[in-house]
Amino acid sequence: MTKISTRKLAIAGVFCAVAVVGSLFSFPVFGSKCAPVQHMVNILCAVLLGPGYGISVAFAASLIRNLLGLGSLMAFPGSMFGALLCGIVYKKTHNIFGTLIGEVFGTAILGGLCAYPVAIFLMGQSAAGLAFYAYIVPFLVSTASGAIISAALIYSLKKARVLYTMQESLNC
Repeated sequence: MTKISTRKLAIAGVFCAVAVVGSLFSFPVFGSKCAPVQHMVNILCAVLLGPGYGISVAFAASLIRNLLGLGSLMAFPGSMFGALLCGIVYKKTHNIFGTLIGEVFGTAILGGLCAYPVAIFLMGQSAAGLAFYAYIVPFLVSTASGAIISAALIYSLKKARVLYTMQESLNC
């Protein structure tokens, strides 16, 4: 049991590092910085490690990105809701397409809606009329891009018959 937990923790650390470094590769959408690598990591965590590790990696990566000045407070709701929802969907269904949709819905809709109060209370910004465009649309673009990248990666691993071996070695 300890060996598997240590292995999962080490892989979670690598995923966290990939998400932080991947945030350097971002693009602007409506003034928001979109980092699709975080969403790719969320989906990979869901498929390989489970929802608990996925949320932990999303939180740690968001915290590190904020401490390094690579992200904003929007990184927390923008990544954690997607990680939670796609992790739960994969755990319950083992359906990769459903997991991708869970990430996109969790990040774009739930994360986008929760980003608005975070912006008002913690950042002192008011964007009542622009809430939809300010958070949901950029989150949707970012998470959809990350979902496409992770879909290509996961389906390639599945086709090469490596995904199942990776999951078995992590005892998923």
